[in-house]
Amino acid sequence: MNIIKLFHQFISPRFVYWLSNVIIPYVFVLALILIAFGLYQGIFIAPPDYLQGDAYRIIYIHVPAAYLSLLGYVILAVSSFLGFVWHIKIGYYAARSVAGIGAIFTVIALLTGAIWGKPMWGTYWQWTDPRMMSELFLLFLYLGYMALIVNIRNIDQADRVGSILAMIGLINVPIIHYSVEWWSSIHQGPSIMREGGPSIAPEMLYPLLTSILGFTLLFIFLFLYRLNTMILLRESGARWLKEIIDE
Repeated sequence: MNIIKLFHQFISPRFVYWLSNVIIPYVFVLALILIAFGLYQGIFIAPPDYLQGDAYRIIYIHVPAAYLSLLGYVILAVSSFLGFVWHIKIGYYAARSVAGIGAIFTVIALLTGAIWGKPMWGTYWQWTDPRMMSELFLLFLYLGYMALIVNIRNIDQADRVGSILAMIGLINVPIIHYSVEWWSSIHQGPSIMREGGPSIAPEMLYPLLTSILGFTLLFIFLFLYRLNTMILLRESGARWLKEIIDE
């Protein structure tokens, strides 16, 4: 019983709001440091690729953005599940908070991928490529979720309907990840998480990992900031919030 009580306290809007306010400044500063270091190392220090030359350097933005577009949707779907199945309020708050951020990173992934594709493949876009099309569909899922929760006036009904779409759309995440292995694609296969270890040279890999970590922390900062805003909006009449404001 104590464990269950502790769990409910941990996921309560009050605790999440307090914890977010504590860690947000540190996450933001660390994110900026890691992003700056990773991009500097990747753009100015890492050597050119033996095939792609300097054009490959866009990976230090493209790869983190693509990864975070998937992570954002996983958070959206899991949060929706918590709200829809277990009626946990913070789940709905988190889902609404992460959707816009995930959509932005998806757009960045699509744009940087197109920019990278032109010198590598001779085209900005290939309509028959499964990775491109499934990533584009991911953007439509984000936009569809946001359109639903905005256009349904009853906020509780909007949360429930949006959650159904979010949970169903989760099937697209493994499709994106494994698309280059399941179907013929102009995209290369996995370069980091692969059997036998990464295929990228260490002097290129370490800045990439630093950039991924930095952008992930930036994602967390944006998510927590929006989540706190959502808590303020949805819990405006709560006694605990009035007590904090009055302090």
